[in-house]
Amino acid sequence: MPTDQQILQLASQAFDEGEGIVRLTPTWVPRVFCIPGRRLRLHSSDLYAFGAHRGGIDERWLASTVKADNGPLTSEHEGLSFIAIDKQRVLLRDALTLLGTEILGEEAIARYGGWVMFSKFFDNMHPLPFHMHQNDERAADVGRVGKPEAYYFPAQYNFALDAFPYTFFGLEPGTTKDQVVDCLKRWDEGDNGILQLSKAYRLTTGTGWDVPTGILHAPGTLCTYEPQRASDVSSMWQSLIADFQVIDRSMLVKDVPEDKWEDYDYILSLLDWEANVDPQFKEQRFHTPIAARSEDEMRAEGYDERWIVYGSDFFSAKEVTVQPGRSVTLRDVGPMA
Repeated sequence: MPTDQQILQLASQAFDEGEGIVRLTPTWVPRVFCIPGRRLRLHSSDLYAFGAHRGGIDERWLASTVKADNGPLTSEHEGLSFIAIDKQRVLLRDALTLLGTEILGEEAIARYGGWVMFSKFFDNMHPLPFHMHQNDERAADVGRVGKPEAYYFPAQYNFALDAFPYTFFGLEPGTTKDQVVDCLKRWDEGDNGILQLSKAYRLTTGTGWDVPTGILHAPGTLCTYEPQRASDVSSMWQSLIADFQVIDRSMLVKDVPEDKWEDYDYILSLLDWEANVDPQFKEQRFHTPIAARSEDEMRAEGYDERWIVYGSDFFSAKEVTVQPGRSVTLRDVGPMA
């Protein structure tokens, strides 16, 4: 393991040579319950590089300082990004620990406490189970922080839509808490039927969704760019995916205190109930890109810059397209992943 002095030297060198921009090594993450969608530009022979028992690689994490939560077999640095410099590497997490103020600036450190997000490309061939991510209060019960996230479906990565380009979000207005609990209690009966209480939305490339904490969702099969809070906390609420994949109940209570595993009032408290049953859910959460600057100005200068993720206290994202033969210098007020 490198010493703090070595980390400081390498990280400083990387930021000096890159004038504030550093190169990060690819960070691949497998999931045991996932089948790769094969759109991440990863060689096919590497899709199960962690071993078949670990599941396929269907996520690439970007600028991550949080370790993936993949159970007892999780490798030492799984999910963590490395800065590459002079054929050596240093953890981004360690660099930020030692050089946080110099890298992020005093204002970001004072306001947010450090680098509090990361982003990833998610690429699965089949839909994921209906699940949610805890808010800060419930995540703190297991020593973690909450995980809001957002989705954007880039056309550049979606040459194939795969098996199910629809995502279930929330619960139908009028759904009762007793109906949800009844589904959870029928976990070992095959399909617990919870998707019957939700609504699926057709996914469209070039659009996205805001997914705050406490929102139930079952992501579809488009390759997705996801900015999110620096956390990997979750709770699965669906027992069977598309009649082919059984989800163990342990995934429901993965980030629930052990004395609450059978406490359905507590489990329901993980949800933002009003947000889930909101009749205006799509109007509140669906996003289309917004021009970041004057359309005429961007056209004249040969580029296009649009906000594709917005409205969160923790992250935002832009998509930039530069026309052939043109170059442009863009400046932002803070660090970008």
